[in-house]
Amino acid sequence: MAKTYVLEREQFIPRPLAEVFPFFADASNLEAITPEFLNFQILTPRPIPLRPGSLIDYQIKLFGLPLKWRTRIEEFDPPKRFVDVQLRGPYKLWHHTHEFLETGGGTLMTDRVRYQLAFGPLGSLAHILWVRRTLARIFDHRRQTIERLLGSDPEPRPRLVAYDGAA
Repeated sequence: MAKTYVLEREQFIPRPLAEVFPFFADASNLEAITPEFLNFQILTPRPIPLRPGSLIDYQIKLFGLPLKWRTRIEEFDPPKRFVDVQLRGPYKLWHHTHEFLETGGGTLMTDRVRYQLAFGPLGSLAHILWVRRTLARIFDHRRQTIERLLGSDPEPRPRLVAYDGAA
């Protein structure tokens, strides 16, 4: 059985939940918060209404090679959370939970990604050498872009860092 890794990130956004949730529930904004090196492109015609069962097709490029990715919205509970699950793509498992909590002065957003890689020991080696760092780089870029677009925390709070232990 493949090892399940977990990446968790938490970010305070100094805007009300009523503004933050719609930003993330608009699939078109994924292109804006994804690093350029992935050449991320949404293939599904827009607008994409998010609801349980919605399918979204993307394309990324890894090492210059195009890779198709399809996700399904498994849960959609506005304005608290939504979950997307990979149906086709680079991971054996990709289960991404997005949670939002209104707090004093803004919204606390939490991402929790459970993922598995194929190819047994080779997948584990790829995780150590490349995947873990690449995912951290993607989510670091995302944090910086969200801060630029939606504002940064005026009072830095403790933040979760990438964790890649068993789920």
